[in-house]
Amino acid sequence: MSVTIKFGTDGWRGIIAQDFTFDNVRACSQAVADYMKQAGLAQRGLIIGYDNRFASEDFASAATEVVAASGIKVYLCPKSTPTPAISYGILAKKTGGAIVITASHNPAIWNGFKFKTKDGASASSEVTTKIEKRISYTLTSGKISHMPLSKALDQGMVEYLDLAPIYTKQLAKLIDLEQLRQARLKVIVDPMYGAGAGYFPMLLGRGAIQLVEINGERNPLFPGIQPEPIAANLAKLSALVKKQKADVGLATDGDADRLGIVDEKGEFLTQLQVFALLCLYLLEVRGERGAMVRTLTSTTMVDRLGEIFKVPVYETPVGFKYVAPIMMEKNALIGGEESGGYGFRGHMPERDGILAGIYFLDFMLKTGKTPSQLTDYLYRQVGPHYYQRRDFTFPEGKRQTITKRVSNSLPQSIEGVKVIKVNTIDGFHLTLADTSWLLIRFSGTEPVLRIYAESDRPARVERLLELGKELARV
Repeated sequence: MSVTIKFGTDGWRGIIAQDFTFDNVRACSQAVADYMKQAGLAQRGLIIGYDNRFASEDFASAATEVVAASGIKVYLCPKSTPTPAISYGILAKKTGGAIVITASHNPAIWNGFKFKTKDGASASSEVTTKIEKRISYTLTSGKISHMPLSKALDQGMVEYLDLAPIYTKQLAKLIDLEQLRQARLKVIVDPMYGAGAGYFPMLLGRGAIQLVEINGERNPLFPGIQPEPIAANLAKLSALVKKQKADVGLATDGDADRLGIVDEKGEFLTQLQVFALLCLYLLEVRGERGAMVRTLTSTTMVDRLGEIFKVPVYETPVGFKYVAPIMMEKNALIGGEESGGYGFRGHMPERDGILAGIYFLDFMLKTGKTPSQLTDYLYRQVGPHYYQRRDFTFPEGKRQTITKRVSNSLPQSIEGVKVIKVNTIDGFHLTLADTSWLLIRFSGTEPVLRIYAESDRPARVERLLELGKELARV
Protein backbone atom coordinates (compact mmCIF):
# COMPACT_ATOMS: atom_id res chain seq x y z
CA MET A 1 0.00 0.00 0.00
CA SER A 2 1.44 3.36 -1.01
CA VAL A 3 1.76 5.99 1.69
CA THR A 4 2.02 9.75 1.28
CA ILE A 5 4.52 10.92 3.88
CA LYS A 6 3.82 14.44 5.10
CA PHE A 7 5.48 16.26 7.96
CA GLY A 8 3.10 17.93 10.43
CA THR A 9 3.81 20.39 13.22
CA ASP A 10 6.87 18.37 14.20
CA GLY A 11 7.82 15.49 11.95
CA TRP A 12 6.00 12.60 10.32
CA ARG A 13 3.97 10.12 12.36
CA GLY A 14 2.26 6.91 11.36
CA ILE A 15 0.72 3.76 12.75
CA ILE A 16 3.38 1.12 13.34
CA ALA A 17 3.47 -1.62 10.66
CA GLN A 18 0.69 0.06 8.69
CA ASP A 19 2.32 3.36 7.72
CA PHE A 20 5.37 3.50 9.94
CA THR A 21 7.42 0.71 8.39
CA PHE A 22 11.13 0.04 7.97
CA ASP A 23 10.85 0.79 4.25
CA ASN A 24 9.27 4.17 4.90
CA VAL A 25 11.76 5.04 7.65
CA ARG A 26 14.60 4.18 5.27
CA ALA A 27 13.04 6.40 2.60
CA CYS A 28 12.78 9.29 5.06
CA SER A 29 16.39 8.75 6.13
CA GLN A 30 17.61 8.75 2.53
CA ALA A 31 15.72 11.98 1.93
CA VAL A 32 17.36 13.59 4.97
CA ALA A 33 20.79 12.45 3.80
CA ASP A 34 20.13 13.89 0.33
CA TYR A 35 18.89 17.15 1.84
CA MET A 36 22.00 17.47 4.00
CA LYS A 37 24.24 16.98 0.99
CA GLN A 38 22.35 19.61 -1.01
CA ALA A 39 22.48 22.01 1.95
CA GLY A 40 26.22 21.54 2.42
CA LEU A 41 25.80 19.97 5.85
CA ALA A 42 26.89 16.39 5.19
CA GLN A 43 30.44 16.89 6.45
CA ARG A 44 29.12 17.91 9.89
CA GLY A 45 27.51 14.54 10.57
CA LEU A 46 24.12 13.67 12.01
CA ILE A 47 22.83 12.53 15.40
CA ILE A 48 20.24 9.74 15.47
CA GLY A 49 18.26 9.08 18.64
CA TYR A 50 15.06 7.40 19.69
CA ASP A 51 12.45 7.03 22.44
CA ASN A 52 10.94 4.06 24.34
CA ARG A 53 8.28 3.12 21.80
CA PHE A 54 7.96 -0.29 20.20
CA ALA A 55 11.03 -1.07 18.05
CA SER A 56 12.26 2.55 18.15
CA GLU A 57 15.86 1.37 18.53
CA ASP A 58 15.43 -0.88 15.48
CA PHE A 59 14.00 1.93 13.37
CA ALA A 60 16.91 4.12 14.52
CA SER A 61 19.37 1.42 13.42
CA ALA A 62 17.68 1.23 10.01
CA ALA A 63 17.96 5.01 9.65
CA THR A 64 21.61 4.85 10.69
CA GLU A 65 22.45 2.25 8.04
CA VAL A 66 21.00 4.47 5.32
CA VAL A 67 22.64 7.72 6.43
CA ALA A 68 26.04 6.10 6.99
CA ALA A 69 25.89 4.43 3.57
CA SER A 70 25.23 7.87 2.10
CA GLY A 71 28.61 9.02 3.35
CA ILE A 72 27.42 10.97 6.40
CA LYS A 73 28.87 10.16 9.81
CA VAL A 74 26.25 9.18 12.38
CA TYR A 75 26.41 9.76 16.13
CA LEU A 76 24.00 7.07 17.33
CA CYS A 77 22.46 7.20 20.79
CA PRO A 78 23.11 3.87 22.54
CA LYS A 79 19.87 4.07 24.51
CA SER A 80 16.54 5.85 24.63
CA THR A 81 17.26 9.58 24.88
CA PRO A 82 15.04 12.64 25.50
CA THR A 83 14.51 14.77 22.41
CA PRO A 84 15.80 17.93 24.17
CA ALA A 85 19.08 16.15 24.96
CA ILE A 86 19.35 15.23 21.29
CA SER A 87 18.51 18.76 20.18
CA TYR A 88 21.15 20.24 22.46
CA GLY A 89 23.58 17.58 21.28
CA ILE A 90 23.34 19.09 17.80
CA LEU A 91 24.70 22.38 19.13
CA ALA A 92 27.32 20.75 21.32
CA LYS A 93 28.67 18.52 18.54
CA LYS A 94 28.01 21.08 15.78
CA THR A 95 26.32 18.46 13.62
CA GLY A 96 24.16 19.19 10.61
CA GLY A 97 21.06 18.08 12.48
CA ALA A 98 19.43 15.03 14.01
CA ILE A 99 16.88 12.35 13.29
CA VAL A 100 14.71 11.37 16.26
CA ILE A 101 12.54 8.27 16.14
CA THR A 102 9.59 9.27 18.31
CA ALA A 103 5.86 9.92 18.15
CA SER A 104 6.05 12.18 21.19
CA HIS A 105 2.64 12.13 22.94
CA ASN A 106 0.71 9.98 20.44
CA PRO A 107 -0.93 6.67 21.46
CA ALA A 108 1.12 3.47 21.60
CA ILE A 109 0.28 2.27 18.10
CA TRP A 110 2.08 5.27 16.59
CA ASN A 111 5.72 6.03 15.99
CA GLY A 112 7.34 8.98 14.27
CA PHE A 113 10.29 10.54 12.49
CA LYS A 114 11.49 14.02 13.48
CA PHE A 115 14.24 16.00 11.81
CA LYS A 116 16.00 18.66 13.86
CA THR A 117 18.08 21.29 12.06
CA LYS A 118 21.64 22.45 12.73
CA ASP A 119 20.18 25.03 15.14
CA GLY A 120 18.71 22.27 17.30
CA ALA A 121 15.23 23.39 16.27
CA SER A 122 12.25 21.70 14.64
CA ALA A 123 12.60 21.77 10.88
CA SER A 124 10.77 24.62 9.16
CA SER A 125 8.08 24.06 6.56
CA GLU A 126 10.59 25.12 3.90
CA VAL A 127 12.99 22.37 4.97
CA THR A 128 10.35 19.67 5.39
CA THR A 129 8.91 20.47 1.95
CA LYS A 130 12.32 19.76 0.43
CA ILE A 131 12.59 16.53 2.42
CA GLU A 132 9.07 15.45 1.43
CA LYS A 133 9.96 15.87 -2.26
CA ARG A 134 13.03 13.70 -1.78
CA ILE A 135 10.93 11.10 0.05
CA SER A 136 8.48 10.96 -2.84
CA TYR A 137 11.35 10.51 -5.30
CA THR A 138 12.98 7.84 -3.16
CA LEU A 139 9.77 5.84 -2.75
CA THR A 140 9.20 5.99 -6.50
CA SER A 141 12.76 5.18 -7.55
CA GLY A 142 13.55 2.71 -4.79
CA LYS A 143 17.09 4.12 -4.62
CA ILE A 144 18.08 3.75 -0.99
CA SER A 145 21.66 3.36 0.26
CA HIS A 146 22.42 0.66 2.81
CA MET A 147 25.38 -0.39 4.93
CA PRO A 148 25.09 -2.96 7.73
CA LEU A 149 25.45 -1.29 11.11
CA SER A 150 28.34 -3.54 12.12
CA LYS A 151 30.28 -2.56 8.99
CA ALA A 152 29.50 1.14 9.48
CA LEU A 153 30.83 0.91 13.04
CA ASP A 154 34.00 -0.84 11.86
CA GLN A 155 34.59 1.82 9.21
CA GLY A 156 34.06 4.67 11.66
CA MET A 157 30.94 5.94 9.87
CA VAL A 158 28.94 5.36 13.05
CA GLU A 159 29.96 6.29 16.57
CA TYR A 160 27.89 5.65 19.68
CA LEU A 161 27.32 8.85 21.65
CA ASP A 162 25.74 9.06 25.11
CA LEU A 163 24.32 12.58 25.29
CA ALA A 164 23.40 12.50 28.99
CA PRO A 165 26.75 13.93 30.24
CA ILE A 166 26.71 16.69 27.61
CA TYR A 167 23.12 17.60 28.46
CA THR A 168 23.75 17.54 32.22
CA LYS A 169 26.73 19.87 31.85
CA GLN A 170 24.59 22.31 29.87
CA LEU A 171 21.80 22.38 32.44
CA ALA A 172 24.33 22.97 35.20
CA LYS A 173 25.30 26.19 33.38
CA LEU A 174 21.70 27.39 33.33
CA ILE A 175 20.68 26.61 36.91
CA ASP A 176 22.37 25.84 40.23
CA LEU A 177 21.61 22.12 40.37
CA GLU A 178 23.47 21.64 43.65
CA GLN A 179 21.29 24.22 45.37
CA LEU A 180 18.20 22.43 44.10
CA ARG A 181 19.56 19.09 45.29
CA GLN A 182 19.61 20.47 48.82
CA ALA A 183 16.05 21.84 48.65
CA ARG A 184 13.64 20.52 51.28
CA LEU A 185 11.12 19.44 48.70
CA LYS A 186 9.35 16.18 47.96
CA VAL A 187 8.84 15.75 44.23
CA ILE A 188 7.06 12.94 42.42
CA VAL A 189 8.15 12.52 38.82
CA ASP A 190 6.19 10.72 36.10
CA PRO A 191 8.08 10.23 32.82
CA MET A 192 5.02 8.37 31.50
CA TYR A 193 7.12 5.33 30.44
CA GLY A 194 9.00 7.66 28.11
CA ALA A 195 12.53 8.73 27.29
CA GLY A 196 12.70 11.11 30.26
CA ALA A 197 12.85 8.20 32.72
CA GLY A 198 15.73 8.56 35.15
CA TYR A 199 16.66 12.11 34.20
CA PHE A 200 15.30 14.02 37.20
CA PRO A 201 16.89 11.52 39.64
CA MET A 202 20.14 11.76 37.68
CA LEU A 203 20.14 15.55 37.74
CA LEU A 204 18.81 16.20 41.25
CA GLY A 205 19.44 13.04 43.26
CA ARG A 206 22.10 12.56 45.95
CA GLY A 207 20.89 15.43 48.12
CA ALA A 208 18.19 16.53 50.54
CA ILE A 209 15.48 16.72 47.90
CA GLN A 210 13.19 13.69 47.89
CA LEU A 211 12.51 12.35 44.42
CA VAL A 212 10.04 9.56 43.73
CA GLU A 213 9.76 8.33 40.13
CA ILE A 214 6.75 6.40 38.85
CA ASN A 215 6.15 4.84 35.42
CA GLY A 216 9.89 4.88 34.88
CA GLU A 217 10.23 1.46 33.30
CA ARG A 218 10.02 0.88 29.57
CA ASN A 219 6.53 -0.20 28.51
CA PRO A 220 5.71 0.60 24.86
CA LEU A 221 2.01 -0.03 25.55
CA PHE A 222 1.83 3.00 27.87
CA PRO A 223 -0.71 1.03 29.95
CA GLY A 224 -3.80 2.99 30.90
CA ILE A 225 -2.55 6.28 29.48
CA GLN A 226 -1.47 8.16 26.41
CA PRO A 227 1.99 9.68 27.06
CA GLU A 228 0.72 13.25 26.96
CA PRO A 229 1.12 15.12 30.28
CA ILE A 230 -2.44 16.40 30.65
CA ALA A 231 -4.92 15.88 33.48
CA ALA A 232 -6.68 12.90 31.88
CA ASN A 233 -3.43 10.93 31.84
CA LEU A 234 -2.05 11.97 35.23
CA ALA A 235 -4.60 10.50 37.66
CA LYS A 236 -1.96 8.22 39.20
CA LEU A 237 0.45 11.12 39.69
CA SER A 238 -2.25 13.34 41.19
CA ALA A 239 -3.37 10.64 43.63
CA LEU A 240 0.19 9.91 44.71
CA VAL A 241 1.01 13.59 45.29
CA LYS A 242 -1.96 13.82 47.63
CA LYS A 243 -1.32 10.48 49.34
CA GLN A 244 2.37 11.14 49.98
CA LYS A 245 1.85 14.83 50.74
CA ALA A 246 4.40 15.78 48.09
CA ASP A 247 5.16 19.39 47.25
CA VAL A 248 4.66 18.95 43.50
CA GLY A 249 4.29 16.40 40.73
CA LEU A 250 6.18 16.73 37.42
CA ALA A 251 5.39 14.75 34.27
CA THR A 252 7.14 14.63 30.90
CA ASP A 253 5.69 13.23 27.68
CA GLY A 254 6.96 10.32 25.60
CA ASP A 255 10.10 12.09 24.40
CA ALA A 256 10.38 14.55 27.32
CA ASP A 257 10.05 17.80 25.41
CA ARG A 258 6.76 18.64 27.17
CA LEU A 259 5.95 19.23 30.82
CA GLY A 260 2.86 18.73 32.94
CA ILE A 261 2.58 19.87 36.58
CA VAL A 262 0.36 18.72 39.45
CA ASP A 263 0.21 21.06 42.46
CA GLU A 264 0.52 20.05 46.12
CA LYS A 265 -3.26 19.46 46.30
CA GLY A 266 -3.14 16.97 43.43
CA GLU A 267 -4.71 19.50 41.04
CA PHE A 268 -3.39 19.71 37.48
CA LEU A 269 -2.02 23.09 36.43
CA THR A 270 -3.00 23.82 32.86
CA GLN A 271 -0.24 24.28 30.33
CA LEU A 272 -1.27 27.91 29.99
CA GLN A 273 -0.85 28.50 33.72
CA VAL A 274 2.56 26.83 33.65
CA PHE A 275 3.72 28.90 30.68
CA ALA A 276 2.70 32.14 32.37
CA LEU A 277 4.36 31.02 35.62
CA LEU A 278 7.61 30.24 33.83
CA CYS A 279 7.49 33.68 32.19
CA LEU A 280 6.95 35.27 35.61
CA TYR A 281 9.84 33.27 37.06
CA LEU A 282 12.25 34.44 34.38
CA LEU A 283 11.10 38.05 34.52
CA GLU A 284 10.71 38.52 38.27
CA VAL A 285 12.86 35.95 40.08
CA ARG A 286 15.75 35.83 37.61
CA GLY A 287 15.33 39.47 36.56
CA GLU A 288 15.80 38.69 32.89
CA ARG A 289 14.33 40.70 30.05
CA GLY A 290 13.58 39.83 26.46
CA ALA A 291 10.83 39.09 24.01
CA MET A 292 8.39 36.25 24.67
CA VAL A 293 6.93 34.09 21.92
CA ARG A 294 3.67 32.18 22.13
CA THR A 295 1.51 30.21 19.75
CA LEU A 296 -2.04 31.37 19.16
CA THR A 297 -3.29 28.45 21.31
CA SER A 298 -1.47 29.83 24.32
CA THR A 299 -2.45 32.26 27.03
CA THR A 300 -3.07 36.00 26.93
CA MET A 301 -1.57 36.08 30.44
CA VAL A 302 1.77 36.25 28.64
CA ASP A 303 0.62 39.42 26.87
CA ARG A 304 -0.35 40.95 30.22
CA LEU A 305 3.05 40.05 31.70
CA GLY A 306 4.64 41.63 28.64
CA GLU A 307 2.79 44.86 29.42
CA ILE A 308 3.74 44.77 33.11
CA PHE A 309 7.43 44.09 32.50
CA LYS A 310 7.60 46.13 29.29
CA VAL A 311 8.78 43.35 26.98
CA PRO A 312 7.33 42.48 23.55
CA VAL A 313 5.22 39.38 22.90
CA TYR A 314 5.03 37.67 19.50
CA GLU A 315 2.29 35.28 18.35
CA THR A 316 2.80 32.40 15.90
CA PRO A 317 0.83 29.48 14.43
CA VAL A 318 0.90 26.19 16.34
CA GLY A 319 4.21 24.33 16.29
CA PHE A 320 7.68 25.08 17.55
CA LYS A 321 8.89 25.23 13.97
CA TYR A 322 7.15 28.63 13.95
CA VAL A 323 8.23 29.63 17.46
CA ALA A 324 11.93 28.82 17.00
CA PRO A 325 12.69 31.30 14.16
CA ILE A 326 11.21 34.18 16.19
CA MET A 327 13.15 33.07 19.27
CA MET A 328 16.39 33.15 17.28
CA GLU A 329 15.60 36.40 15.46
CA LYS A 330 14.57 38.29 18.61
CA ASN A 331 16.89 36.49 21.06
CA ALA A 332 13.68 35.76 22.93
CA LEU A 333 13.62 34.98 26.62
CA ILE A 334 11.12 32.15 26.28
CA GLY A 335 8.89 30.50 23.72
CA GLY A 336 5.92 28.34 24.57
CA GLU A 337 2.88 26.53 23.29
CA GLU A 338 -0.36 25.12 24.66
CA SER A 339 0.84 21.53 24.45
CA GLY A 340 3.25 22.03 27.35
CA GLY A 341 6.40 22.71 25.33
CA TYR A 342 8.64 25.56 26.48
CA GLY A 343 12.02 26.71 25.13
CA PHE A 344 14.49 29.05 26.83
CA ARG A 345 17.16 31.58 25.88
CA GLY A 346 20.72 30.45 26.43
CA HIS A 347 19.75 26.85 25.76
CA MET A 348 18.28 26.15 22.32
CA PRO A 349 15.23 27.29 20.32
CA GLU A 350 13.39 24.08 21.12
CA ARG A 351 11.15 22.61 23.80
CA ASP A 352 12.64 21.08 26.92
CA GLY A 353 10.27 19.51 29.45
CA ILE A 354 13.10 18.57 31.80
CA LEU A 355 14.63 22.05 32.05
CA ALA A 356 11.13 23.56 32.36
CA GLY A 357 10.47 21.28 35.33
CA ILE A 358 13.77 22.22 36.96
CA TYR A 359 13.03 25.93 36.46
CA PHE A 360 9.64 25.43 38.11
CA LEU A 361 11.26 23.75 41.12
CA ASP A 362 13.65 26.69 41.38
CA PHE A 363 10.66 29.07 41.29
CA MET A 364 9.22 27.21 44.28
CA LEU A 365 12.56 27.23 46.10
CA LYS A 366 13.35 30.90 45.50
CA THR A 367 9.89 32.14 46.54
CA GLY A 368 9.07 29.59 49.24
CA LYS A 369 5.64 29.18 47.65
CA THR A 370 3.69 26.06 46.77
CA PRO A 371 2.44 25.63 43.19
CA SER A 372 -1.09 26.71 44.15
CA GLN A 373 0.30 29.77 45.93
CA LEU A 374 2.35 30.62 42.86
CA THR A 375 -0.81 30.42 40.74
CA ASP A 376 -2.63 32.74 43.15
CA TYR A 377 0.32 35.13 43.01
CA LEU A 378 0.20 35.08 39.21
CA TYR A 379 -3.54 35.80 39.21
CA ARG A 380 -3.07 38.77 41.51
CA GLN A 381 -0.92 40.30 38.80
CA VAL A 382 -2.71 39.33 35.60
CA GLY A 383 -6.22 38.44 36.75
CA PRO A 384 -7.80 34.97 36.80
CA HIS A 385 -7.58 32.95 33.58
CA TYR A 386 -9.11 29.53 33.05
CA TYR A 387 -8.61 27.22 30.12
CA GLN A 388 -9.70 23.91 28.63
CA ARG A 389 -9.28 21.97 25.41
CA ARG A 390 -11.51 19.30 23.93
CA ASP A 391 -10.43 16.84 21.25
CA PHE A 392 -12.69 15.11 18.73
CA THR A 393 -11.69 12.44 16.23
CA PHE A 394 -13.24 12.79 12.78
CA PRO A 395 -13.19 10.97 9.43
CA GLU A 396 -10.35 12.49 7.39
CA GLY A 397 -12.70 12.97 4.45
CA LYS A 398 -14.79 15.41 6.51
CA ARG A 399 -11.98 17.95 7.05
CA GLN A 400 -13.04 20.30 4.24
CA THR A 401 -16.71 20.02 5.19
CA ILE A 402 -15.98 20.98 8.81
CA THR A 403 -13.73 23.85 7.71
CA LYS A 404 -16.38 25.26 5.39
CA ARG A 405 -19.10 24.85 8.00
CA VAL A 406 -17.17 26.80 10.64
CA SER A 407 -16.09 29.47 8.15
CA ASN A 408 -19.70 30.15 7.16
CA SER A 409 -21.07 30.39 10.70
CA LEU A 410 -18.59 32.51 12.66
CA PRO A 411 -20.46 34.75 15.15
CA GLN A 412 -19.95 38.50 15.44
CA SER A 413 -20.54 38.37 19.19
CA ILE A 414 -20.78 35.71 21.90
CA GLU A 415 -23.15 36.18 24.85
CA GLY A 416 -23.28 39.87 24.09
CA VAL A 417 -19.50 40.29 23.94
CA LYS A 418 -18.17 41.44 20.57
CA VAL A 419 -15.73 39.34 18.58
CA ILE A 420 -13.01 41.89 17.87
CA LYS A 421 -10.62 39.70 15.89
CA VAL A 422 -10.75 36.55 13.79
CA ASN A 423 -7.35 34.99 13.10
CA THR A 424 -7.18 32.23 10.49
CA ILE A 425 -3.43 31.58 10.35
CA ASP A 426 -4.06 28.20 12.01
CA GLY A 427 -7.74 27.30 12.28
CA PHE A 428 -10.33 29.83 13.46
CA HIS A 429 -9.22 31.91 16.45
CA LEU A 430 -11.86 34.32 17.82
CA THR A 431 -10.75 37.03 20.26
CA LEU A 432 -13.49 38.71 22.28
CA ALA A 433 -13.56 42.26 23.61
CA ASP A 434 -13.04 41.00 27.18
CA THR A 435 -9.83 39.11 26.05
CA SER A 436 -11.56 35.71 26.21
CA TRP A 437 -10.85 33.56 23.16
CA LEU A 438 -12.08 30.48 21.30
CA LEU A 439 -10.10 28.44 18.78
CA ILE A 440 -11.16 25.65 16.44
CA ARG A 441 -8.32 23.90 14.59
CA PHE A 442 -7.17 20.55 13.27
CA SER A 443 -4.23 18.78 14.88
CA GLY A 444 -1.12 18.74 12.73
CA THR A 445 -0.07 15.26 13.86
CA GLU A 446 -3.23 13.13 14.08
CA PRO A 447 -6.86 13.06 12.79
CA VAL A 448 -8.22 15.16 15.65
CA LEU A 449 -10.21 18.40 15.75
CA ARG A 450 -9.27 20.50 18.77
CA ILE A 451 -11.42 23.17 20.40
CA TYR A 452 -9.73 25.53 22.87
CA ALA A 453 -11.02 28.33 25.09
CA GLU A 454 -9.68 30.71 27.72
CA SER A 455 -11.71 33.12 29.87
CA ASP A 456 -11.94 34.59 33.34
CA ARG A 457 -14.45 32.03 34.66
CA PRO A 458 -14.58 28.23 34.35
CA ALA A 459 -18.29 28.31 33.46
CA ARG A 460 -17.62 30.71 30.62
CA VAL A 461 -14.86 28.45 29.29
CA GLU A 462 -17.36 25.58 29.21
CA ARG A 463 -19.87 27.67 27.27
CA LEU A 464 -17.23 28.74 24.75
CA LEU A 465 -16.22 25.11 24.22
CA GLU A 466 -19.84 24.12 23.66
CA LEU A 467 -20.22 26.90 21.11
CA GLY A 468 -17.10 25.67 19.31
CA LYS A 469 -18.55 22.17 19.20
CA GLU A 470 -21.82 23.50 17.81
CA LEU A 471 -20.01 25.49 15.10
CA ALA A 472 -18.02 22.43 14.00
CA ARG A 473 -20.92 19.99 14.57
CA VAL A 474 -18.67 17.24 15.90
